[in-house]
Amino acid sequence: MNFEITTANVAQLRCTAEYLEMTEYYREENLISRTESYLNEVVCQSIEKSVEVLSICENLLPISEEVGIPEICIDAIARNACKEQLVSGLSRLDCNSGVLELKDRCIEWWIEDLSLLRIDFYRRVICALGHTGVRTDSIIASLMHYAQIFLKGIGKPQIWNPARTYTSIIENGQKTIVETLVTLLPTEKSTSIPINFLFGMLRVATMVDATLACRLELERRIASRLEMALLDDFLVPSIQTGDSLFDVDTIHRILVHFVQRMEEEENDEYGYESADISSSSQGSMLKVGRLVDAYLAEIAPDPHLSLQKFINVIEVLPEYARVIDDGLYRAIDIYLKAHPMLNEPECKKLCKFIDCQKLSKEACNHAAQNDRLPVHMIVRVLYFEQVRLKNALSGSSGDGLISQKISSGVPSAAMSPRDTYASLRRENRELKLEISRMRVRLSDLEKEQVVMKQGMMDKSNHGRTLLTSISKGFGRIGIFGGQAGRKQQKSGRKSRAPEGRTGRSRRYSVS
Repeated sequence: MNFEITTANVAQLRCTAEYLEMTEYYREENLISRTESYLNEVVCQSIEKSVEVLSICENLLPISEEVGIPEICIDAIARNACKEQLVSGLSRLDCNSGVLELKDRCIEWWIEDLSLLRIDFYRRVICALGHTGVRTDSIIASLMHYAQIFLKGIGKPQIWNPARTYTSIIENGQKTIVETLVTLLPTEKSTSIPINFLFGMLRVATMVDATLACRLELERRIASRLEMALLDDFLVPSIQTGDSLFDVDTIHRILVHFVQRMEEEENDEYGYESADISSSSQGSMLKVGRLVDAYLAEIAPDPHLSLQKFINVIEVLPEYARVIDDGLYRAIDIYLKAHPMLNEPECKKLCKFIDCQKLSKEACNHAAQNDRLPVHMIVRVLYFEQVRLKNALSGSSGDGLISQKISSGVPSAAMSPRDTYASLRRENRELKLEISRMRVRLSDLEKEQVVMKQGMMDKSNHGRTLLTSISKGFGRIGIFGGQAGRKQQKSGRKSRAPEGRTGRSRRYSVS
């Protein structure tokens, strides 16, 4: 009987032939040999056909596994993907001025085809792709595409709504998909997995209640590239009813991992040639410090956020993570405004994290008039503002503090070279932060100078206008006064002339 074998029926025919034992023992070129020939000569030569047959095998378990169809298709997919990657890479090489440059890599077309597979077969395909040497960025692109297809809401932050039921999500295998995709993420340190994708995976893992190991792995990966995150990435919803809107504990754990990574990098790189590495680590710490302050200001209005959780996020970062405490002051002020029931000791406990010497002039002016702050905090702000003004008037710019830090940073002879260099790096970091603060103070003074100069110019212009008007007024008064005087003089003369004549006449008459 002649019939056509296609990719749509080859898997069923092979399983049926196996069940009916249609081997060469009964007839040459029996159904088993014909279907295997089609698999090897047609299906295995194309990624698209291999994926189609593999997806059909999902409904033919376990007999399809017994005859080895999935294994054949998976090996064919990995082999053809690697071959196509090499060919496409060579074709994209462009010779420009004698230098070979690799053009921008486009996403392989087979990434979309892999999204047709079920998660267990997809996992096996990804593992085979990694073993055959397919590029890591292609594997990451495939994982991201698969997650966007099967994990709804991974690309945008969502607030957890306790009234909604997520049984359908769990029934659809969301939890299994998340946990499997996390295990498939490349482990090489050089891989660049987008940080927003990792936060999206963590958000979904929290919603579907994934295993603790899965969430900790995502948190560790996020901490390794936390300086690339945005504020929206930090807004992980909380799943506990009656708790705060956002999962503050998860962010706290991520920050703990980040600080530990920074400390490990500083301890591992203790040679003098690692100055660039330390500066990059310091830059990452400052970026995360600004991000955490913005996050604190975002979660502060939550009325269900406990004081201890808020403080835990504040104190997890070291002191040198903040050059200026304006962001921290703003977040604490928002928290105090949203939680008016805090007593005096709790307010003091929260405000002790604000360094008054690291507040800008605008923040100091606001804090001095802030009724929500404790009295001792306002006194400290006024004191340091007076000290700053005194130093500005006397011309002191903190040179004594810098020289004191330099003198205190002289290494002792009893210290080991590693400890000596660690101490010098710590002093260097403090000096850099002090210089940054001085630059901020200098910019504040320059702003004040511009304002004062503008005010003096306005006053001088006003003074000139006033003097001009006064002089013109006196001129008018003089002119009118002169004319009146001359008139009075003339009238006086006229009046005195007759008097003189009468006098003479009287004298003559008497004589």
